[in-house]
Amino acid sequence: MANAKKLFARRRQRNRSRLASLAGGRIRLSVFRSNKYVYAQIIDDKQGATLASASTLEKDLRGKFTNANVLAAVEVGKLIAERALAAGIKDVVFDRGGYRYHGRVKALADAAREAGLSF
Repeated sequence: MANAKKLFARRRQRNRSRLASLAGGRIRLSVFRSNKYVYAQIIDDKQGATLASASTLEKDLRGKFTNANVLAAVEVGKLIAERALAAGIKDVVFDRGGYRYHGRVKALADAAREAGLSF
C-alpha cells in the first residue's frame, strides 16, 4: 500500500510541475475524489486563495447521490463552472492531481467545459 501512495504522490507532483510551466499564472481548477465524495476548487496560486468551490457534500447535492459516482461528478462540474463564471473566471488550467483522466475526473472536466469554462 505504501508503494501505491508513493506512486500517486509522484504522479501528482509530475502533473503539478507541468501545470506550473504551462499555466503562465492562470488560475487552477483542482479536483479531489474520495470513495464517497467529489470536490472541486478554483485556486489562485499567486494569492494562495480559493476563489470558488463545489462538492457533493453541499446540501443541494447531498440528498441526490449516495456515493461519488459519475453523475455526481457531472453535477459538481456544472456547479463549479457556474460559480467560477459568477466570479468572473473563464480560463483555468485543469489540475487532476494524481488521478487518471478517466471516469469521475473526466466527467467533472467535461461538465465544466460544457458549462462555460475553458481549459
